[in-house]
Amino acid sequence: MSETLNLTKELIAKESVTPNDAGCQELVAERLKKQGFKIKNLKFGEVDNLWATLGDSGPLFTFLGHTDVVPAGPLEDWDSNPFIPTESGNLLVGRGAADMKGSVAAFVTSIEAFLEKKSKFDGRIAVLLTSDEEGPAIDGVRRVMDYLEEKGEKIKWCLVGEPTSNSSLGDVYKIGRRGSVSAKIKVIGSQGHVAYPDKAVNPIHVFSLALSKLTGMSWKDSTGNFQDSVLQISNLNSGTGATNVIPGSLTLDLNVRHSPTTSAERIMSDVEKVLTDHSIKYEVEWEIGGKPFLTEETQLINAVRDSIEEITGIMPISSTDGGTSDGRFVAPTGAQVVELGPGNASIHKINECVVMEHLEQLSKVYTSILMKLL
Repeated sequence: MSETLNLTKELIAKESVTPNDAGCQELVAERLKKQGFKIKNLKFGEVDNLWATLGDSGPLFTFLGHTDVVPAGPLEDWDSNPFIPTESGNLLVGRGAADMKGSVAAFVTSIEAFLEKKSKFDGRIAVLLTSDEEGPAIDGVRRVMDYLEEKGEKIKWCLVGEPTSNSSLGDVYKIGRRGSVSAKIKVIGSQGHVAYPDKAVNPIHVFSLALSKLTGMSWKDSTGNFQDSVLQISNLNSGTGATNVIPGSLTLDLNVRHSPTTSAERIMSDVEKVLTDHSIKYEVEWEIGGKPFLTEETQLINAVRDSIEEITGIMPISSTDGGTSDGRFVAPTGAQVVELGPGNASIHKINECVVMEHLEQLSKVYTSILMKLL
């Protein structure tokens, strides 16, 4: 049996729904200890984080991943128990198979293979794992990066194991991610009887023109690597449920996924200007879910691209699409960040799965990247 497949199965069998690590990091740490890694367990709140390092000097290469998974959903909808790894044809089925226990297993086996080939190397290797990527992401990598800054630790290359591939392993790798800005807006009116509209202020009517303006808002990307940033409204609520009552308020949620060209502050200012220009009385709560990043230095990118071609024989493409990842906490430190992992078609779905052959290929690609950089 493939070592990577076997370790992936062991990890899937641990029911590590956010923020519960369920012993995944301990399993990884034991394997890394045998290779001489120093282990640091960092517990923040309910979240377990693992920081494992090998080497004393030189540039630091870090594998970044998470051991937590999203809930399985209705168990009766699965073809097999989501926490009992099950082979089905060429697939390994189980929660976390693709996102991202397969990648975590490949981290470990790629390091083991690298050290067999190159016991002495120029640099250091680290593995950073958290159990808070699928959740609030407050006590996970965000806190670990604060800890590393206090210790004067500087990551040069960071490879995130997020599932990036589409139809073939390695056909897509990611060199950046968009940022996320959200707002909850309360439009304030005055409740009253529909028969006496002169004695009330209908927030739906007041907001209608501003709504039209907001839904047309976009910010152009000038990097050439991202989609333009577009405002999306995800929820809109008003009314008491009665047909004869003018509501007293309206609430809406909006989100903008934005490129590095546009700052969160610019988005906030532009949105609030629309509300002010339309004389809207409002209250707003803003939340920055993550800042955008783009890796433009080529060392890690070249190593990733060349290794994919070398192992799989395909010519990969770079991308910045999708949601956010924990790479957003590492990139601001100046690290080169690239994401590469297995197929993403089934992530967060019932019967999540990964092609078993891809796990061993992924491990070989990771080993090749280490060989090229260290």
